[in-house]
Amino acid sequence: MTDTGIEFYPLSFVPEGADVIVGRVETGTYAVLPEDGAGLLRRLSAGATVADAAEWYRQTYSEPVDVDDFLESMGELGFIRMPGAEVATPSAAPRFQWLGRALFSGPAWLVYGAIVAAALVELVRRPGLRPAYSQVYFSGSLTTVTVVMVLGTIPLSFLHEAYHVLAGQRLGLHSRLGISNRYTYVVFETRTNGLYSVPRRRRYLPFLAGMLLDVVVVGVLDLAAALLKDGGGASGLVGRMCLALSFAVVTRLAWQFLLHLRTDLYYVLSTALNCYDLHEASRSIFFNRLRRLFGRTAGLIDETQWTDRDRKVGAWYGWLITLGFGTTVFLMLFVTGPIAVTYAARTARELSAGVGTERFWDSLVALLIFVAQIALPAVLAWRKRRHDAARKPKLLTA
Repeated sequence: MTDTGIEFYPLSFVPEGADVIVGRVETGTYAVLPEDGAGLLRRLSAGATVADAAEWYRQTYSEPVDVDDFLESMGELGFIRMPGAEVATPSAAPRFQWLGRALFSGPAWLVYGAIVAAALVELVRRPGLRPAYSQVYFSGSLTTVTVVMVLGTIPLSFLHEAYHVLAGQRLGLHSRLGISNRYTYVVFETRTNGLYSVPRRRRYLPFLAGMLLDVVVVGVLDLAAALLKDGGGASGLVGRMCLALSFAVVTRLAWQFLLHLRTDLYYVLSTALNCYDLHEASRSIFFNRLRRLFGRTAGLIDETQWTDRDRKVGAWYGWLITLGFGTTVFLMLFVTGPIAVTYAARTARELSAGVGTERFWDSLVALLIFVAQIALPAVLAWRKRRHDAARKPKLLTA
């Protein structure tokens, strides 16, 4: 123990019940500390010497503290600034903070509510607008269907994630947007590490913003399809295209309930339960139970690396993971499955029409686009495995 001060990077301190989330926003590294540990770190980061901080702790909590061991843990987290290390200069307000505030202002909420209410009225009046997998095949041309569904859903996915970003930037967080994959789908990903630097109640909107946008988009597309119907109630090509895209967005909303995929609703639930790494904690507890059940006690995962709250909730949440896998199979059988079977049957039938026919070339082009759609996520998955360790924000307990 010395009578010197320790230099720390700028840290955020957010109380969470009996604990405090401490972290470096620019690196996305966070630690869940008990109140006494956070208090000690706050004094040290404010410039107190090691000796003074130790004495303060002894007087406040009536027991000594091993400051050297504490500082070693803080160094492993990257909170301590080494001599000569540069400190990232905090930038001003995020570039699109003004847009985020506008999109989540009172008038904007009134517009969203009006769109959704009008769409619900139309869904009650016109059953043909209600989502059905048959709406995907809005055209006799498989190439047209494939191009519209691929090129149409990509910008809608981008808007979904952009709303997450803008909801974060509204709070002054420097959120970013990236591209990745989920199974055989190309997806955009939001990186909003700074959410742990704001109070828990302010994290819900950034997590739910994408689903909000999806609901509004479904409303807009359904209203457009309703307006484009002729006097006999039949939809033209553009109207049917709107319903196809609407069904794709509804499907994406349904997938948000698959909590084991760490969807938006997973983060909402995890935040509401005051957990920090619920998925990994529950997964490890679940597999440890399976190993013990079969007498395989070697290689058990250390459960103490998670907070008490994560372990307590994870003790029962792990069963939801198995339920999530079952739900995934259900959706694939009764939503994705019928679409795929119809696609395969139509492709085979039209390819068998012969090289000289228009239907053959239409199916061949559609098939090539479909194969490319699968190959691109495979490449992204390979890249993601290479860079995931460097990109993933860390939330550790101490």
